[in-house]
Amino acid sequence: MNNIRNFSIIAHIDHGKSTLADRMLEMTGTIEKRKMKEQVLDSMELERERGITIKLAPVRMSYDLNAKRYTLNLIDTPGHIDFSYEVSRALKAVDGAVLLVDATQGVQAQTLSTLDTARNMGLVIIPVVSKIDSSLAKIPEVKKELATLLKCPIESVLAVSGKTGEGVHELLKAIIERVPSPKSEEQAGLQGLVFDFSYSNHRGIIVYVRVFNGAIKKGDTLLFKVTNEKFTVLETGVFIPEEKSVETLSAGETGYIVTGIKKMDKAVVGDTIVEFKNPLPALPGYEDPPPVVWASVYPQSQDDFDLLKNSLFRLKLSDSALSFSEEQSGSLGRGFRCGFLGMLHLEIVVERLKREFNVSLIVTAPSIVYEIERIDGGREKIYSASQLPEEHTFTKIYEPWARLTIITPQNYVGDIVQILHKHEGVMGETHTFGDSRVSFEVEMPLRELMRNFFDELKRVSSGFASFSYKIADVRGADIVKLEMLVAEEMQPAFSTIVPRARAQEDAKKLTDRLYTLLPRQLFPIKIQAKGMGRILSSKTLPALKKDVTGYLYGGDITRKRKLWEKQKKGKKKLQARGTVEIPHDVFLKMVKRE
Repeated sequence: MNNIRNFSIIAHIDHGKSTLADRMLEMTGTIEKRKMKEQVLDSMELERERGITIKLAPVRMSYDLNAKRYTLNLIDTPGHIDFSYEVSRALKAVDGAVLLVDATQGVQAQTLSTLDTARNMGLVIIPVVSKIDSSLAKIPEVKKELATLLKCPIESVLAVSGKTGEGVHELLKAIIERVPSPKSEEQAGLQGLVFDFSYSNHRGIIVYVRVFNGAIKKGDTLLFKVTNEKFTVLETGVFIPEEKSVETLSAGETGYIVTGIKKMDKAVVGDTIVEFKNPLPALPGYEDPPPVVWASVYPQSQDDFDLLKNSLFRLKLSDSALSFSEEQSGSLGRGFRCGFLGMLHLEIVVERLKREFNVSLIVTAPSIVYEIERIDGGREKIYSASQLPEEHTFTKIYEPWARLTIITPQNYVGDIVQILHKHEGVMGETHTFGDSRVSFEVEMPLRELMRNFFDELKRVSSGFASFSYKIADVRGADIVKLEMLVAEEMQPAFSTIVPRARAQEDAKKLTDRLYTLLPRQLFPIKIQAKGMGRILSSKTLPALKKDVTGYLYGGDITRKRKLWEKQKKGKKKLQARGTVEIPHDVFLKMVKRE
């Protein structure tokens, strides 16, 4: 095990993490230069489209130093705050972390959050400045920031360019020298920590595992300690980065196990794999992250309910932060209430369901968990706006608050303070960070983070500000439910919860937005926003016009009038039926609230 190094790369989004991983794979000869492509470890189409990492990705590399061959097990991690759970899982399976910071941007708020996680796990941190080839790089300043942050000598901060490969060999050498080799406890038996899964229709659940004690080989009878599920190993292997079977996975190694289990609910991230006959205690695993954002997901056709159910189970194998439970709606039928770690997480899950599983969905407006105090003194949790009862049935409503850390250049502070006021933010401690940046603490209702706060922060700071957040506490709130009616029919998918003071303004915005998105029908459609017991905003979408007299020319006017009267009666009949077919993309665009 002395020649094994397990490490991860952690960084803020767009700090060059995937590009650096590409150069490592190329320079270690893991992938031939002729087969190289950008973002090798980002296998999902969505990751390539957006240029971000969504899923953690393990890979094994070999590197020669001082006439000795070392095995480097890298777990690449996402950078966006919504996927911080993926990062925590990766860090649990490694012994060291490369902390990557963009030389053009400096330390970001998410960097601080991820660094805290790595430190709490006792990992060795290697500070690295990336993108040193950029003409905008501020290498000395960013090196100084990192040295101050980690309280380490400035000489220990490395500098690399994932684009040109400069400094990458020095980084690989530092990983071998600074990251400790895996340690195995001197006890007979097997302990392997499960940090991810994938699923194959033919081979069942494929477990991604870090072996801490013992060894695993084909034919072994093993046990998931938490779910108490027995299985026989069909294959063991490593990632290079595609799957490659090996005879044995030994202590200190990272790889995969083909289990053959087809029951998707038997897989739990953080579970421990042990021998069936001689089971050791479970390793300290992961805690499931509490969902931050909730939305209900329904199939467009109720015939697709089972397809949606199986798709969610399959998706959860590769996205353990997703949670869901079955629910019933009067107008939408059977569906699922799903929990997400943030708005980007919600958007990615919906997009993956559509692309990977070909499911047509209706997605309700996202919400957070509220808690009401009923008149009888009991408390009840509310997961969606449609669940919120009438105001006279409860005495008080509570909502979660978030504690934010924002880092920004000083010249943007004034504009940021204005948007914080708009989003009900309460300013806390402020201090300078580096030579020309400010870091400050803010408390804000969690619902306001969902109201395009991230986009607005990026806009007013020209993209230079960053933030991270944690759930703080629960406080009383003055909020109301807004319901949308289309052709006088309630649409639960569009219901939302807003502050009472902003109810009129938001009602008008929702009405205007739905007015622009809904396709016109052969009859006029009334669009209304209802709240506080009355209609707050209303708009009528005019009917499509069809020229029924276009083929006539000349003759008596009474002939045209007969056709106009017939058309008028037909439109009245259509309007009386009242139902409006709302296209799938309208639901998705309303969720985005652009």
